[in-house]
Amino acid sequence: MQPVTVLSIAGSDSGGGAGIQADLRTFAAFKVHGTTALTAITAQNTLGVADVGIVALSLIVAQVTAVTDDFEVAAVKTGMLANAEVVEAVADLARQGLLPQLVVDPVLVSTSQHSLMDEGGVRAYREALFPLADVVTPNLREAAMLCGVDVRDISSTDDMRELGAHLLTLGPRYVLIKGGHFATHGAEATVPDVLLSTEGTWTFESPRVITTNDHGTGCSLSAALCAGLARGRGILDATRDAKSFVTSALEGSAQWHLGHGRGPLDHLGWNQ
Repeated sequence: MQPVTVLSIAGSDSGGGAGIQADLRTFAAFKVHGTTALTAITAQNTLGVADVGIVALSLIVAQVTAVTDDFEVAAVKTGMLANAEVVEAVADLARQGLLPQLVVDPVLVSTSQHSLMDEGGVRAYREALFPLADVVTPNLREAAMLCGVDVRDISSTDDMRELGAHLLTLGPRYVLIKGGHFATHGAEATVPDVLLSTEGTWTFESPRVITTNDHGTGCSLSAALCAGLARGRGILDATRDAKSFVTSALEGSAQWHLGHGRGPLDHLGWNQ
């Protein structure tokens, strides 16, 4: 088997639950070759983020070009981009045609509510990067921030569709609103994700897994989607596969006790 190559442009999570670490495990689970461009180094664990160091912009760009000069990259995902300058640099790389099948996960806030983007980041995402993205994958909090809406006002899938419709006007081919946080707003037994394009809207539901081990769900879903696209799956099938993968990974780690906060997922099916 000749594996296809994918690229993650994202930050490092020293606790191993999210970021580049989650992306690489997800890529391995989907049997694609993962390459990376580190944007930031975080000092974090399951309890929160203690410190962040942003990689020099020139080195971020050099990592991407080193990979794309040598590998035939089939799809790319972004995670934590840290500041507006990095977002704009990634957008420039996309305009050069170096980032095919670009999945943009607009990481703005960590699971522990630590800000992972400077004040100009939202505008940079909206104006520079989203128009170049194949798929944008914000969670509810991120979608609300990007649309200037209070997330507490999002109480239905119709509200999620409205957010997605607004984000579509910014230029991406598809918007996938991840509804993992939606379950916390009510007694829903399922977690809805809403995919939108100019051609239609699709809702994907999965059982809500009761666990505190949910650190890295957003990174993992966008990485799984990226891997699926790289392997030639259509957007609907790739989304369905990604959601099933995350649900299974949540179920596998539901009873783990790694750290004292929100723990990681079972990306590699150790408990299956």
